[in-house]
Amino acid sequence: MNRYILGALAAAISVSLTSCNDWLNEETPGNNELEDYFTSGATAERVVNAAYTPLAWEYNDTYFSEWYIGDIASDDALKGGQNLADGSEAYDIDNFKVNINNAILLDYYRAKFQGIARCNLALKSVPGVELDETLSESRRDCLMGEAYFMRAFYYFQLVRVFGGVPLIDEVLDSSDKWQQPRATAEETYDHIINDLIQAEKFLWEKNTYDEKDLGRATRGAAVAMLCKVYLYRHDYENAYKWGKIFRDEEYGSQYRLMDNYADNFLLANENGPESVFEIQYMSDPTSDYGEGFGFTRGAFSTILTRPRMSSLGGQKGWGFNHPTHNLYNEFEPGDSRREAAIGVPDAESQAEVEVMYLNTPYYNNKVSYSENGTFPALDHAARSPYNYRLIRTSDVLLLYGEAALESGHITDAKWALEEVRARARRSATTANALPAFPGYLGYTDTTDDLRRAIRHERRVELAMEGHRWFDLVRWGIAYDVLDKDNGSYGRNEDEIVRAEMASFVKGKNELFPIPAEEIALNPMEQNPGY
Repeated sequence: MNRYILGALAAAISVSLTSCNDWLNEETPGNNELEDYFTSGATAERVVNAAYTPLAWEYNDTYFSEWYIGDIASDDALKGGQNLADGSEAYDIDNFKVNINNAILLDYYRAKFQGIARCNLALKSVPGVELDETLSESRRDCLMGEAYFMRAFYYFQLVRVFGGVPLIDEVLDSSDKWQQPRATAEETYDHIINDLIQAEKFLWEKNTYDEKDLGRATRGAAVAMLCKVYLYRHDYENAYKWGKIFRDEEYGSQYRLMDNYADNFLLANENGPESVFEIQYMSDPTSDYGEGFGFTRGAFSTILTRPRMSSLGGQKGWGFNHPTHNLYNEFEPGDSRREAAIGVPDAESQAEVEVMYLNTPYYNNKVSYSENGTFPALDHAARSPYNYRLIRTSDVLLLYGEAALESGHITDAKWALEEVRARARRSATTANALPAFPGYLGYTDTTDDLRRAIRHERRVELAMEGHRWFDLVRWGIAYDVLDKDNGSYGRNEDEIVRAEMASFVKGKNELFPIPAEEIALNPMEQNPGY
């Protein structure tokens, strides 16, 4: 971890940044100008822009980001690919066989700390930049807010996967600072919350930005994250408070549910009204591997998840991140969200030998970037312009509903659930589909059944968006769902899938191991069981 943090001091200055928005499309001076760098509003903008970039990395030669962990470690998706050996380290994540030398986890860990290092550089440098015609006091404050937000987001990504990690809030400009103690998960969450509270004070509202600057962190994103983080802390009253702000304040004009659910996942609707925060990508026929950890421009996830078939048109994919039978069957009859989330090849396409993975023909429709059932050719062999949606309004509404329920605000919990179901109901494929709570799936008007209903709704509404694994862990039911012999998924999934499963070990598999190479660089206690 340490040498990577130190290296980011130079990297944040030297990289060339490119994205689908102009604010990430600027050349940045080289290392030799470091001493004279932070002298203008333009340089302040650039150092903060650099802090966003590791979010877009699809890490080194593994190509898997957080959505991949969040899906395949859960009951929503299988690794996929050509066969069991294709992406063997992803297979280990899928089946709780991961060890301390997993390269996916190593690249994930390092990329987040690269992002944190860039945020620290921005937080140290931007306050000293003098105001000029390109930098107002309000804009300087907002840049600070963006850096606080991004640092909190990177730490949130880390703590959910690994538990507590070293807390770095300064530029590590000397080898004497390389070794840092590992914080507890609670200390890490405290740090995240403090950063988000700072961010919320400084950040601009979404409707303040010009269209060309959409994609930056906003006050709404900070409010949404505070709701989410407090929920992970099981601090339901604070989660409810921040969720209520998102619901009640001026956000109706900035964040709303799209009229049609599937429209969220069209290229034309990137950074749209339901988008709270998303990773920015662009199509670039000349893009290369970028900054050493992966792609900074086009998204690799698209070609990764497209089905391994040529009969659907466009470019054939690699077939990873296969939705499960279990997820497919979770949707109620007539729920059109299933078709938006899960692609089902026809019989002719399924005859292609490479389509099937452990008897599952499905593909992730949300990340595959399809138009009218076909897959358009990409400008560069494996680079897609398709942004990845990290936070949507429906996600925040369901988080708010959950917080409302657990803090005793039952009416608000029912309101949030109905808001999300009502949108899905309007586009349902059959009459009288998706009735209001209670009365469907055997739910009665009780607190326990309302909790079950909200959890069901999170699964189908956010299917294949990388949330499911983390939800199961924070609800404390990962074993009850995922264990091969005792979990609902393990008991009910196809026998071909079951044959590859491993037992879920309570007290171990809720977290992934700290990579061995990082412990060698910075000795610290490993997670239990590894």
